[in-house]
Amino acid sequence: MKNLAIARRYAKALLLIGKEDGQADGYRDELAAVARLIAEDKTLDQALSNPLYDAEARRKVLTSVIERLGLSQVMSSFLTLLFDKRRIGFIGQINQFYQKLADELKGVAQASLISATELSTDTVEKIRDALSRRTGKDIILKVEQDPSLIGGLVTRIGDLVLDGSIKSQLINMRESLKRGESA
Repeated sequence: MKNLAIARRYAKALLLIGKEDGQADGYRDELAAVARLIAEDKTLDQALSNPLYDAEARRKVLTSVIERLGLSQVMSSFLTLLFDKRRIGFIGQINQFYQKLADELKGVAQASLISATELSTDTVEKIRDALSRRTGKDIILKVEQDPSLIGGLVTRIGDLVLDGSIKSQLINMRESLKRGESA
């Protein structure tokens, strides 16, 4: 829990800087690139965050990564601060919070749509429009299939879950029958 609070605090700080200088989207892309690189390369992750390695050698690795990616001065300073405060290991969580905060700033919401069968492009667009009207935000919709739903749809927008699947209706019916039998 403490780690999430730390990650949220750093993400908010970077977003405030991005709002001030108008570079929030640029920082979003840079932070995502660094987080993805570190997540994909476990050796790099260890080289940056393992305290058993010499701090100066780890700093050189970070400097090399910053130079190779051609990061902005603000992102360079941000990553160096994370390193100095021994928080570079939180980069993945910081990135997740930053992405959410940057979406909120732009009035965008991430949503997932799970259906039992493949949906037509027209149907997906109608659902996206309906969700956009309901939330008042632009919706980025990730569409998946899950045959175990039997039929219907499950939509998630943040913490809100709209479950109209046959599977859940059957589970609810079973539960109500159980309650009716024991009464």
